[in-house]
Amino acid sequence: MVKNLFMFNSIKTKILIIFVMCFLTGYSQNTTKAPNIIIFLVDDMGLMDSSVPFLTSEDGAPKVYPLNTFYKTPHLEQLAKNGIRFSNFYAHSVCSPSRTSLLTGQNSAKTRITNWIKLEEKNSGPYGPKDWNWEGLNKSSITLPKLLQQKGYETIHVGKAHFGPRGSEGENPLNLGFNINIAGSSIGHPGSYYGEDGYGHIKGNKKRAVPGLQKYHGTDIFLTEALTLEAKSAISKALKKNKPFFLHLAHYAVHAPFQADPRFTSDYDAQLHSKKAIAYATLIAGIDKSLGDIVAHLKALDVDRETLILFLGDNGSDAPIIPEDNYGSSFPIKGKKAMHWEGGMRVPFIASWVTPSGNTLQKLWPIAQNQLQTQMGSILDVFPTLCEINSIDIKDYTLEGHSLVKQFTAKENDKRTEEFLNHYPHKHRSSYFTSLVKKEWKVVYHYPVNGDPKYELFHLKTDPFEQKNKAVENPRQLKKMLKNMISTLEKDAALYPNKNEESLRIIIP
Repeated sequence: MVKNLFMFNSIKTKILIIFVMCFLTGYSQNTTKAPNIIIFLVDDMGLMDSSVPFLTSEDGAPKVYPLNTFYKTPHLEQLAKNGIRFSNFYAHSVCSPSRTSLLTGQNSAKTRITNWIKLEEKNSGPYGPKDWNWEGLNKSSITLPKLLQQKGYETIHVGKAHFGPRGSEGENPLNLGFNINIAGSSIGHPGSYYGEDGYGHIKGNKKRAVPGLQKYHGTDIFLTEALTLEAKSAISKALKKNKPFFLHLAHYAVHAPFQADPRFTSDYDAQLHSKKAIAYATLIAGIDKSLGDIVAHLKALDVDRETLILFLGDNGSDAPIIPEDNYGSSFPIKGKKAMHWEGGMRVPFIASWVTPSGNTLQKLWPIAQNQLQTQMGSILDVFPTLCEINSIDIKDYTLEGHSLVKQFTAKENDKRTEEFLNHYPHKHRSSYFTSLVKKEWKVVYHYPVNGDPKYELFHLKTDPFEQKNKAVENPRQLKKMLKNMISTLEKDAALYPNKNEESLRIIIP
């Protein structure tokens, strides 16, 4: 009798222990702290605008080119060592399409935000579609900060916004899901980088004066530094609320005007490089210092192990051409910002935990250290990546990106479509074109606004710098890629250039 009672109590105890363990495990999983997230977005920073080598040699190892030795970005180098960088990361060739795609996870052809947004007037171009979405995002747009806000994040925007023109809902980031907006408006570049100029309010381009930084007016504080100080303050305030933060730190640098940051001019030899080249290099150096300062601040607050940084550019480089140095803005990549070649669309991308140490969050969402991912990624992927990490249900939302979570571990995602469409039905450096990259092939269609259509076809695997147009010698592949392009444009209900009230659709030769 006693023995049976003991056995019963023993079984009952075991059941209770198992129940408690299951409860605690479930409680732990359900209460795992959400990671802090920083999107560190740099305006007009191309793939070659740092000392971090993103391009690879034939064996897949990082390869250093002349531009990598020109720039000095030690903090970016450390971020790359702590995390994973992508050698084939794509964005749209101009800023507003990329910035709105980042927040929505949708291609510019679908959002119809296909050009940079000029704040005063609708800049369609002579043959551009008149009904493209010049007004940008609005209060009804589904955006990444809105979804994170609903998950309890303090959502912070600092710097350039450029989501809508003057007077639109999209002009103010507070309408798009951000709790805090610092210096964000409809302007696409600063009136000045200098505090002495009031960032355009006192001197410079007053129509592009940066708002909301009055306390720095008349000082010697460079704009990049002012935004960094404000970002650090916003982080501290968010943590005092005991909330995870989402910081969208979107620097105005390194966009024109190319004004030298005096903190770094002594690092470059005026006898060897042009004035504009040095000014641009100091803008890059200021971005690197900003990154280092943000990292140091997170460490001081002891939240570095639970903070994820995604560092990227919004389109290809617009660095001043430096003929005396024998290289251009993206060498050896062809082209630059607003062009249809790779130099217009390839941007730096690094994902890293600020301090990789294998804590609970990092075990749940691991990121390989000091690795280079060669599989394609794009600006459309940021939205679904952060939604997956935060268990946000987006199955009923139309996305065109893919989660990068698996690729962060240095593995390939065999379920993703390695395809990126850049649709630009407007006039600029490269005018009225659509390009499509699909794995190792790239096709460019030039709409016939003046004359006949033109075609370019490149095999990026063997010709990464687009030296050999294979459109004539490989008509079968050209037609295959054009059909794929048409299918994607039709799926997105894209708008086309117009001539004499006629929509200029793609013609397959």
